[in-house]
Amino acid sequence: MLTLLWLLGLVLCIAALAYVRTSLLNAGLGVGAYLLAMTLLGPAPWVIDLVLWVVFLAIAIPLNIPDVRRNQISAPLFSWFKKVLPPLSDTEQEALDAGTVWWDGELFSGRPDWGKLHSFPIPRLSAEEQAFLDGPVEELCRMTNEWEVTTERQDLSPETWSYIKDNGFFGLIIPKEYNGKGFSAYAHSQIAMKLASRSGDLGSTVMVPNSLGPAELLMHYGTEEQKQHYLPRLAAGQEIPCFALTAPEAGSDAGSMTDKGIICKGQWEGEEVIGLRVTWEKRYITLGPVATVLGLAFKAYDPDHLLGDEESLGITLALIPTDTEGVEIGRRHFPLNAAFMNGPNSGKDVFIPMSYLIGGQERIGQGWMMLMNCLSVGRSISLPAGGTGAAKMASMTTGAYASIRRQFNLPIGEFEGIQEALARIGGNTYVMNATRTMTAGAVDLGEKPSVLSAVVKYHVTERMRQTVSDAMDVHGGKGICMGPSNYLGRAYQSVPISITVEGANILTRSMMIFGQGAIRCHPFVLKEMQATQNEDQNAALTEFDDLLFRHIGFSLSNASASLLLGLTGGRLADTPDYPATQAYYRQLSRLAAAFATVTDCTMLMLGGELKRRERISARLGDVLSYLYLASATLKHFDDQGRHEEDLPFVQWGVEDLLFKIEQSLHEVLLNFPDPRMGCLLRVVVFPLGRRLTPPADAVGAEVARRLMTPGAARDRLLDGCYQSTDPNDVTGLVNTTLEKVLLADPIEARLAKAIHKGELEHDSDADMLNVAAESGVISPDEAELVREARIARRAVIDVDDFSKEDMDPTARKASASPAKTRKSAKKADNNPAKTAPSEQEAVLENQPFPPPEDKA
Repeated sequence: MLTLLWLLGLVLCIAALAYVRTSLLNAGLGVGAYLLAMTLLGPAPWVIDLVLWVVFLAIAIPLNIPDVRRNQISAPLFSWFKKVLPPLSDTEQEALDAGTVWWDGELFSGRPDWGKLHSFPIPRLSAEEQAFLDGPVEELCRMTNEWEVTTERQDLSPETWSYIKDNGFFGLIIPKEYNGKGFSAYAHSQIAMKLASRSGDLGSTVMVPNSLGPAELLMHYGTEEQKQHYLPRLAAGQEIPCFALTAPEAGSDAGSMTDKGIICKGQWEGEEVIGLRVTWEKRYITLGPVATVLGLAFKAYDPDHLLGDEESLGITLALIPTDTEGVEIGRRHFPLNAAFMNGPNSGKDVFIPMSYLIGGQERIGQGWMMLMNCLSVGRSISLPAGGTGAAKMASMTTGAYASIRRQFNLPIGEFEGIQEALARIGGNTYVMNATRTMTAGAVDLGEKPSVLSAVVKYHVTERMRQTVSDAMDVHGGKGICMGPSNYLGRAYQSVPISITVEGANILTRSMMIFGQGAIRCHPFVLKEMQATQNEDQNAALTEFDDLLFRHIGFSLSNASASLLLGLTGGRLADTPDYPATQAYYRQLSRLAAAFATVTDCTMLMLGGELKRRERISARLGDVLSYLYLASATLKHFDDQGRHEEDLPFVQWGVEDLLFKIEQSLHEVLLNFPDPRMGCLLRVVVFPLGRRLTPPADAVGAEVARRLMTPGAARDRLLDGCYQSTDPNDVTGLVNTTLEKVLLADPIEARLAKAIHKGELEHDSDADMLNVAAESGVISPDEAELVREARIARRAVIDVDDFSKEDMDPTARKASASPAKTRKSAKKADNNPAKTAPSEQEAVLENQPFPPPEDKA
C-alpha cells in the first residue's frame, strides 16, 4: 500500500512540475530528487526502484543533451512533420498571415490570464461620438418607417438617403483629414447597432460602406492621390461605394474566381497607356444598384510580359467609376423581402488604367492579403452590431409584450413556458452585446482579430436567429401577421441574410474558426510550420528542435492542468476574487486547459487530415468560441460595475456557455479518430465526469422578470437600442403601453378584489370603471388611467388586416403606393416618415422591381 502511495506521489510530482511549466532541466532534477527520496526512504522493492531509475535516465539524459536530442529525436520528427503538414493554397496562406492574435491566443495557451483580460481598456464614446448618436442617429431612426421601406417603397425614402449623405453616415471611419468623422470602432459599432435595432435595411445601408469597402481599403492601401480624390467624396456622400467579390462560381472559395484582368496597352484620355482589360460577373453586391464607384476583385494576368516575367499575378483590386464604358450595373436582387440595395454587376473587356488599381501598380497581386486584413476589421463590427441590434429590439418589445399581453387573467410572462423563451432572449442578448463590445474594443486597440472576427460573426448571428425566433414564438399571431404594426416580421424574414453574407455560417463554423485558429493562434504550430520552410536545413532543425520540446512541455503542462483543475474544481487556478463570478473563472480555466490538450492531441492524430474532418473542427471551434464569449460576458459585467441586479443575465449566459463547452468536448471525444486515445483523454479532461449543467429555471425566471419590468438592469441591457416613446410609432406604442399597464396593474388588482367580493355591479368593463369611480373603490383619475391602459393594450395586441384589393398585385398602380390598411391609413397623418414614393419604386405586374432602364 505504501509503495502505491509513493508511486502516486511520483505521478503527482510530475504533474505538478508540468503544471507550473518548469524547464526541462529543472523537471529532470525534480523527478530525480523524488526518485532518490523514494529509493532511500520508500518501502518499494529494489527491482521497482531500478526499473524507475532506468526509465528516468533513459528519458532525461538524451532530452538534456542538445546534440543527442536534436539528431536522435528531433530530426526524425522533423521529417515526419514536413510530410503530414496540411497543404495550403495561396489564399489560405494569406489568410493565415492576415490579422493579429489577441485574447484568442490566451485561450489557445490553456492558461488564460484573467488579469490581462480585465486590464484591456473599457470601450467608451467621445463627447462628439455620443452627440452624433443622440442627434443624427436618433433622428435617422425616427424618420425611418420599416413598413414603408420594405413594402411601399422597397427602398429608403429620398429624404432618408439625403439625410444619410448630408450627415456623413458613409464617412464614419474616414479620418477627419479627409473630411470624415474619424470615429472609433466602438462608435461605429454603436451607430450600426442602433440603426439596425430600428431597421435592418437602414443598418445594412450604413454598415457596408463603413466595413469591407473602398474606404477601408483606400485608407490602408490606397495611393495618396486616390485618398485625396475619393475619401472626401465618400465622406460627403458624393460617391456611393460598393465592393464586388462574390461571383456565381466563386463564393466562399474566392481563389476559384474566373474574373480576370489582362495587362495590355490601350487608349485612355487620348493617350496609349498600359492598363488592364477586365472581364467579370459578380452578384450579391450590397449598394451595387445605386453605387457610383465599384470596388472590384479579379485575377490579373500578364501574358505579354509587359510588367515582368510572371504571367499569373494573383488577385488584384480596382476602384472603377460605374459610369466607365462597359460597366454593367444589373437589376436588383430581392433577398427575402429586404429592401437594402443589392444586385449583380458585370463587365466585358472593360479597359482601366493602372491608376484605378487600389494602391497602384505596385499592389498588383496583393488583393487577397488586402481583403483579409480589412475583412477581419469589418467583420468584427458590422454583423455583430447588426445582430445585437436586432436582439435588443427583440428583447425590448418581447419583454414588454409579455407584460402587456394577458391570458387567463395573467401576463403571459408569468407562465414558465414563456419565461423559458424570455430567458434565452435576455441571456443571449447580454452575451451578444458583451462580445460585440469587447471585439470592437480590440479593434480600437489596433488589433485585426482575424479568428475572433469569424467567431463573433458566426455566434452573434446564430444567437440573433435564436433570439428573433423566440420573440416570434412569444408574440404568436401578433408576430406572423404582416402589416405596419408588426415590428418583428421583417427581422424574422431577414435572419438568413446575415447568416449567409461574408461566408455562410456552416463554412465559418466547420472550416474557418478552428481550421484557421488552430494554426494562427497556437503558440507553436505556425512557427513550426515556418521552420520547415527554412532552406538552411541545419538552422531549420535547430529552430524546430527548440520549438518541438517547448511544444511538448506546453502540451504536458496543459494535460496536467486539465487533470488537476478537473480534480479540484478549478481551485488551483488564479482567478479574480469576486465571489459571485469566481466559480465561473475557475471552470473556464479548467476548460481552457482541456481545450488546449484536446487540440494538441487532435492535431497530432489528424495532421493534414484535420481540414477534411469538419465535424471535429467545428466542435473544437465551438469550444474556442464559447470560451471567448464567456470571457467577454464576464469582462462586460466587470466593466459595467458588477451590478448585482445584472447577475441573472451573467449567470444564464455563462452557465449556458460552460455547459455547451463540456458538451462539445464530450462529442469530440466520442468521435475521436483513435477511440483508445479518446478514452485516455476523457480521463484527463473529465476526471470526475461531466458535472456542469444548463442554467437553472430560477435563473431563467429572474432574467424574464427583468425583461418584463422597467429598471436599471433592463436599461443597461437595452442601452444603445432605439427606444421610441411616441405612441404613434410601431415600437413606441409598445414602450408607452408597458408603462401604462404597469401603473394600472395595482388598480386592476383592487377592482378584481372588489368584483370578487360582489362590491361592484356593472354591465360592461367601461360601465364597471364608472361605477367603481362613483362608488369610491377607485378615484376618477385612476379610472381614466385604467381606461387608457386597456385601450393601449388592445392597440398593441391588434394586428393589421387588408382588403381584397390591397392583396391583389394586379390592382396596384405603378404610380401609387399600395393601398393602406385601415390601421395604417389612420396612422399615416401623424407619421413624419411618410413621404412620396422614391424614384426607384415601380410596382409592376408580378415583378417587384422595374427593368434597369426604368430605374433612376
